[in-house]
Amino acid sequence: MRTIELAGASVAVIGQGTWRMGEDPSRRREEVAALREGIELGLRLIDTAEMYGEGGAETVVGEAIAGLRDQAFLVSKVYPHNASRAGVIAACERSLARLGSEVIDLYLLHWRGQYPLAETVEAFERLREQGKIRRWGVSNFDVDDLEELNQPGCATNQVLYNAEARGIEFDLLPWQQRQGMPLMAYCPIGQAGQLLRNPALLDVAQRHGCTPAQVALAWVLRQPGVIAIPKAVDSHHLRLNAEAAVLHLSAEDLATIDAALPAPTRKRALEMI
Repeated sequence: MRTIELAGASVAVIGQGTWRMGEDPSRRREEVAALREGIELGLRLIDTAEMYGEGGAETVVGEAIAGLRDQAFLVSKVYPHNASRAGVIAACERSLARLGSEVIDLYLLHWRGQYPLAETVEAFERLREQGKIRRWGVSNFDVDDLEELNQPGCATNQVLYNAEARGIEFDLLPWQQRQGMPLMAYCPIGQAGQLLRNPALLDVAQRHGCTPAQVALAWVLRQPGVIAIPKAVDSHHLRLNAEAAVLHLSAEDLATIDAALPAPTRKRALEMI
């Protein structure tokens, strides 16, 4: 599978998201099994956060990587209200306990909050020096936020990006590409299935004999320096996600999607979910 350099490691361009995992105890076994199968398929980056299920998703991840820690690349995120100098340290300790791991590979500020960025970064650096995280980054930051941050240690920015939410193509994505900062795309196949019912994606999928979700993933990954983190709990969907990494969209395919879902022609407010 195609890989990308992220935070000093080589990871597949498609990872696994965990939003909404850990909320329903009856689905626990299914969620754990899906994450483990994803690792076996090469989707070794697992993205989670203390916010997801109020720690429930991290607990699911911890169970899934038991015995497989050296095969997984863990990404977690700290709440903005925990992003103070002391709060980051305490939140990270809680996340490590839930994950059953001694280290988080990449630790992100989930979005900007009340605490100065310098204070949060100071805490991140302390965690890195202590060996509790390997690298740190941010999420839901726009260009002005990243310019204010002005930190070469920032390994990534995770934002909403899919064919329906293209605003970052105007300035944020090019900015990160110029800086050599990988972009992690959350919700790459959209929300609630609307994108997957779009006639343009259905048309392209029919041409390739694949699913609209695979087209959506391939569309996001056409951009250099982008990692997609779709969530899947079904074994069939996991395999389809993994296969999407090798799907190549032609100029005709891209033109079809552009006509239905055009690229931005002006600056837009950063979209978040």
